[in-house]
Amino acid sequence: MKFDIITFGGAVVDAFVYTNVHEVHKKMCYNVGEKIAINKLQFSTGGGGTNTSVSFSKLGLKTGTIIKIGKDENSQLILNELKKEKVSFLGKQEQGLTDFSVILDSKEHDRTVLTYKEKSNNISLSDVPLKKLKTKWFYFSATDNTSLDTQKALALYASKNKIYNPSSYLTKKGVGYIKKILDHVDVLILNNDEAKDLIPEGDLFQGLHSLGPKIVCITYGGEGNKVSDGSRILTSLPRKIKVAERTGAGDAFASAFVTGIIKTNNPEVAIKLGSLNAESVIQIPGAKNGLLTWKEISKQLKENLIKVRQN
Repeated sequence: MKFDIITFGGAVVDAFVYTNVHEVHKKMCYNVGEKIAINKLQFSTGGGGTNTSVSFSKLGLKTGTIIKIGKDENSQLILNELKKEKVSFLGKQEQGLTDFSVILDSKEHDRTVLTYKEKSNNISLSDVPLKKLKTKWFYFSATDNTSLDTQKALALYASKNKIYNPSSYLTKKGVGYIKKILDHVDVLILNNDEAKDLIPEGDLFQGLHSLGPKIVCITYGGEGNKVSDGSRILTSLPRKIKVAERTGAGDAFASAFVTGIIKTNNPEVAIKLGSLNAESVIQIPGAKNGLLTWKEISKQLKENLIKVRQN
């Protein structure tokens, strides 16, 4: 089978825990020995590998995903969802527990995530069915340890068209830690803090382009997003959206942004699509529950809901 895109990354089951705990100076505090009432408890699948693969499939791309899961009830939840969303499972299932996250929601609807990633961070090259990797694009989301080494090998294995979406625990280790991937990346997507980790001084976009990527997108949360193709910088302006829960917003943005690049090769269209998908996700609890289909997002695109300016 020839894929439009194959994702590589985490696969977890998320437990969303809603309480009345307030943020104080961007921190949530729990007193030792205290019992705190849970207002609502919700379970869903997550992880960068599954979040983006499901989104890509909803947006009309033939999609596969390289993930690693255990043999337990949680793994079946993930496999059932991939089958339902027409995503091909290209990873490995082995004995042990599937990765798990506890997402602690604040009264202000920000969150702190406790995550167990034993499987997702240990995908070896021998776990990957290289003969099945016939694809136009690869999408690499944040992993560490053995999985990061495997991503580096796949970046060399693939001849072109790779997207990389790292995370703060990788970028804080510096450029050298992920340089072998950046050397071969066409599209780099990261948030402002991660960008500053890699480029502590000087112009962020110039610095990131110098590392190899042709298109660089920096997200700023509720303050909008910026994309550079090396000749111009475009900024999507944020709208006032009622936030229910922010988990999965980054994956939703990145997958729709990349779909825009693949389908239109137009950064302005891409940043609008990414913004629309992310806005939809944060209005509904769960990393995948608000993901838009291609028909839905195309309709919203025509309504010109997202404004973009050129810097």
